[in-house]
Amino acid sequence: MSFQLWLNQNYPEQGPIKFIAFFLEAITALTLFSLMLLTCADVAGRYFFNNSVDGTTELTEIAIAVMIFTVLPVITWRGGHVVVDILDEYLNNSIIKILSLLAAFLISSTLYFLGVRIFQLAARSLRREEVTEYLELPVGYIVQYIATMSWITAATMISYGIYLIIKNK
Repeated sequence: MSFQLWLNQNYPEQGPIKFIAFFLEAITALTLFSLMLLTCADVAGRYFFNNSVDGTTELTEIAIAVMIFTVLPVITWRGGHVVVDILDEYLNNSIIKILSLLAAFLISSTLYFLGVRIFQLAARSLRREEVTEYLELPVGYIVQYIATMSWITAATMISYGIYLIIKNK
């Protein structure tokens, strides 16, 4: 089976979104695989050699942040978030569309302003040259990544909300 055929079967998105989703999920999968290898090496080192891998906790925290914020735009575009639809059977379809668009706008604006604040904290962290405790990795770059992915998620959320309104007309 060719890669293009596999991609078309497993990714319902259209156009470049399909390749972006694949790329982001590939980064998440590689990060998770690396985290698994790190954990195995740490446990094996601890039990068989009486010496664990230095900085495993820091690398695990960074890997979890990378995984979450890498896959967040894909989950947002696919509408994979938890949705409470208790009142949907009692409300008119147009009211549900308006509420969905309002929710998409509120979530995207919140993520945008959250990204702005996170980026400010990243700039402060880089100015102060803050590093992690054991491996002395610069914290600011990781925080900048989180801010950037928050902005991308905000863009996907607002575009997804508009897409849903247009699609359901």
